[in-house]
Amino acid sequence: MSRQKDNYENSWWLKFKRWVEGEIDPLAHGMETVRPDQETEDRRWQREKLLQARTAKERKSQELREALEARELRQYQKIYQVLSVLLCVAVSLVLLWTITYLPEIGDAGNPDNNEVSARYIEQGLKETGAVNIVTGMILDYRAFDTFGESCVLFIASCCVLVLLRMDGGSDGEKSGKKGASGAKKRMAETNDRLYEPKNDVILQQCSCVLVPLILVFGVYIVLNGHLSPGGGFSGGAVLGSGLILYLNAFGFRRTGQFLTEKVYRRVTLSALTFYCLAKSYSFFTGANHLESGIPLGTPGDILSSGLILPLNICVGLVVACTMYAFYALFRKGGM
Repeated sequence: MSRQKDNYENSWWLKFKRWVEGEIDPLAHGMETVRPDQETEDRRWQREKLLQARTAKERKSQELREALEARELRQYQKIYQVLSVLLCVAVSLVLLWTITYLPEIGDAGNPDNNEVSARYIEQGLKETGAVNIVTGMILDYRAFDTFGESCVLFIASCCVLVLLRMDGGSDGEKSGKKGASGAKKRMAETNDRLYEPKNDVILQQCSCVLVPLILVFGVYIVLNGHLSPGGGFSGGAVLGSGLILYLNAFGFRRTGQFLTEKVYRRVTLSALTFYCLAKSYSFFTGANHLESGIPLGTPGDILSSGLILPLNICVGLVVACTMYAFYALFRKGGM
């Protein structure tokens, strides 16, 4: 009977059961059976000491890594400063070396003393129909450059929109990135005019008088750019300043009734598309010596100079919307 009991105690099933229950096999470890909840104070102290030593070792390793990273960063900054100085010196030397090859002032071979400027002055009115020679040069002879400048403004506003725009998110969202962005945007709208006069009667009354005059003056500059000094760029800047003044006086809620982000996208995209298509047609007919069929009108009339008037309008719209978009995005992160 005792032999059968010993076989049972040494069986694999009983060993497995002890292992599952957390007991220690006295035959395998040479000690008494002890459960984890019956650890002695010495073993618990040894375990805590080992844990503290491991934590100290990890902390020391972390400090060593941070010291190495700081050292590498300082070395990188030194190398960056040296390379920056060398690059600036190299660019300066190249520019100075290029200046030595420029012709002298007043030399007949200077690039500005050629037939191009004479052509602008002598044939500009006849070929473009614009009384303002500068506008005729910018929007007819060099319209491709002006289109590039308008695209630069549009791309710059898109970049600012990507960097500074805050998504609103739906009201039903309780968590997530969009919900946090929506809360941030609502907070920005709450603090819309924190550092500016809020409901200032003097500012609002003055704006009611000045904003219409500014907008009308801006439209006049745009529409008369081919007849007098002005054009799309200067007129658009005046229009943008009028919109910004209205925004400061009445806030985004009132301004958003007629100028929103959707309106901004549609206006700028339509203006740039028309500009591109119109001048592409003009370039194609001019390069192939074909008649464009666009009448120049009578010089001095408001409806004259061919495509210059509608192109001035397109440029003015792009400039005005871009100025307003820059201000709105930097101020609140949205339109």
